[in-house]
Amino acid sequence: MRKVELLMPAGNLEKLEYAVKYGADAVYLGVVDFSLRAMRKGEIITLDNLKQAVSKAHELGAKAYLTLNIFAFNSDIEHLEGCMDIIKDSNPDGILVSDFGILRLLGKYMPDVDIHVSTQTNILNYECVKFWRDMGAKRVVLARELSLAEITQIKKQVPDMEIECFIHGSQCVSFSGRCLLSDYFTNGERKANQGNCSQPCRWSYKLVEETRPGQYYEINQDERGSHILSPKDLCLVEHIKDFIDAGVDSLKVEGRTKSLYYVSAVAKTYRAAIDEIYENPDADMSKYLIELKKVGNRGYTKGFVFGNNDSESYSYDISKGLAGADFLFEVHERKKYCDVVFESKSEDNLFFVKVKNKVYLNDEVEIITPKEQFVTKIVEILDEKGERLEFANTNADVYVKLSSEPLDYTVAIARTLGVKENVS
Repeated sequence: MRKVELLMPAGNLEKLEYAVKYGADAVYLGVVDFSLRAMRKGEIITLDNLKQAVSKAHELGAKAYLTLNIFAFNSDIEHLEGCMDIIKDSNPDGILVSDFGILRLLGKYMPDVDIHVSTQTNILNYECVKFWRDMGAKRVVLARELSLAEITQIKKQVPDMEIECFIHGSQCVSFSGRCLLSDYFTNGERKANQGNCSQPCRWSYKLVEETRPGQYYEINQDERGSHILSPKDLCLVEHIKDFIDAGVDSLKVEGRTKSLYYVSAVAKTYRAAIDEIYENPDADMSKYLIELKKVGNRGYTKGFVFGNNDSESYSYDISKGLAGADFLFEVHERKKYCDVVFESKSEDNLFFVKVKNKVYLNDEVEIITPKEQFVTKIVEILDEKGERLEFANTNADVYVKLSSEPLDYTVAIARTLGVKENVS
């Protein structure tokens, strides 16, 4: 059975490292000016560190694809042309495009680079795929609106083209993401197709009748309004084998603006699921769905993959993804008591952690690393002066001692146990 690629988002340098260490075969990343996701947190990827980011992926054994998939205006083309030497020097494994002008620039300055065609181009049929093949593309990202049967037919018709499909993550209410709502509602200040979408599809709406200005009516019986434009998140972990059998080459996860925890946990889950399918094609994938309920989501849907996307595929109650398990802390490094000048002379290990959600002494937590997943207890919390604490607040940097320790602590993450009710 042919090995399918797991493609994860890399919104910044830290997420890139975690995505690969937790199982990604490849990552996709974008620089702020030319990407459909404009990151603002962490060590964001810019033209200045693009080469560092691509090199980091290569050092970790993964491929790195650069996204240049904005809808480009004249000013964007002028800016991009001035940056082509930097992009070429960064040596990405492929470049994702949606604009013919950008495609032409790449042909001029980087004729040998692999071209991947974005889902923004609405690729829905095999003749369209043949067109992009004839234009020199190596891979196409098919529209989310296709069924599995249609995907299978496309691959049979164009077997010499690589096919990439979204398998997990947020979805846009507009056809393949070609949306103007954000442009309109922000008077052009937050352009969706230039990396700065304000996500109005996630807002709550009320109804106003034209002859009754100022009188607002609920669209349904919900004091929060109705999120009538907000699709649930895609989750197709239970159908990985179907995509492999259809000939899909790359399984793509959405989420460059998602948290470090999201990227790590989702990569770990899909890596394990893909690997198990190759070992046992009849394996039950439902356990992986439970794992994915632990990360932020608006409820899950299978979208159009079986051709029956309907009203049940929309999230009418929530706009922000809710996680079934809370991200508690990430481990920064391991320390000895004596190295931190504490009163205790014990040589027991401590972990220096960044707290993401409030933690308490004696809490049971679930630790995940790329190779481990187990429950342990917080048996000690100390501040940076060595004072013992009963709890640690969000964003605090503290030392914790665990009853059981991860073997690979360098990218270890802690979360709450189980899956909270009323999630997914």
